[in-house]
Amino acid sequence: MLKRSLTVLLVPAFASAVLSAPELSPIHQPTLTPQNSGTTNGLIAVWPVNPQVVWASGRDGTFTVTTDGGQTWRAGVVPGAEALQFRDVQAFSASVAYLLSIGVSGDPTDFRIYKTEDGGATWTIQFENQNPNAFYDGFAFWTPHRGIAHSDSANGVFPDLRTTDGTTWQDISKNMPPALPGEFSFASSGTCVTTQGGRNAWIATGGATVARVLVTRDGGDNWNAYNTPLVSSLSAGAFTVDFRNPFDGIVGGGDLDPADPNNARTATSNDGGQTWTLTNPPPVTGAIFGLSYVGKTGGGAGHHHGRAVVITANDGGAAWTPDEGNTWFTLPGVSGYWAVAFASPKAGWLVGTEGRILKISF
Repeated sequence: MLKRSLTVLLVPAFASAVLSAPELSPIHQPTLTPQNSGTTNGLIAVWPVNPQVVWASGRDGTFTVTTDGGQTWRAGVVPGAEALQFRDVQAFSASVAYLLSIGVSGDPTDFRIYKTEDGGATWTIQFENQNPNAFYDGFAFWTPHRGIAHSDSANGVFPDLRTTDGTTWQDISKNMPPALPGEFSFASSGTCVTTQGGRNAWIATGGATVARVLVTRDGGDNWNAYNTPLVSSLSAGAFTVDFRNPFDGIVGGGDLDPADPNNARTATSNDGGQTWTLTNPPPVTGAIFGLSYVGKTGGGAGHHHGRAVVITANDGGAAWTPDEGNTWFTLPGVSGYWAVAFASPKAGWLVGTEGRILKISF
């Protein structure tokens, strides 16, 4: 139960930037534009389909969607999920989206996967957990029909799931590497698991003596586990991971213990997650709840922003780096945001407490 309570702890105010903007004059701060999400319920996860269509999800069974880049948002509550928290969302159009829920009652069936195919007018439960030791933290998809869902370890194994038809979910726990004692992931923004290309996926973990990244190259058939240099303990680990291509990625984490707020760190990999190197410390405290590359393609519009990353550390502040963690800039006054994601360098979104949404444009 320790992890369940820790995931809602707040972390202290953020520290000053490693390098301030005036010291690097060619760097321009992004534009931040508040938007009205249509709800005051806390938002935990966000998924831009494209610069116009974006979905977000959060507490009290809430989802919200925009089809005009955030000028207007339409919020709703999934019937029967009013007491649940949607810790992850992934969408493929204005019509098709998935939600992953956790509960606060201790009922294992509170962990569910919902899908809509009509823009949120109706929702179908695709999965309802029966394992009393499972705790599903997030999911990620390669296509509208192929995805994986990740759980904390239960009795030494990860009871992870996979869909290959967008409708039914199968147990792939036998494919997963053995779990370390106490190993789990953080349901802080739905980004403890990420996919790239057609078959690559990465999962960030904590809770054990070492924070690891689990990697598959074949769509979840086989996995390997690799150590990271991030702090790990009962309240610490790797929270969030993203890759901009099959080889280059970044992982972020920290410690939820308010007595030890100065372990927020990021590390990068250039070999697909096998080895990780700490970056310069980012100017945030507590734990990095979410991060996202600004441009993942490395070409075209994303080329200039290929190594740029935005991180958010809930009440520990938020920051961005143009060069994968060599230099950092704070996002002034941005605090209490749980998740960040980009459709393009001009169209990113931060979501957080009290239904707040910020559009971020570089």
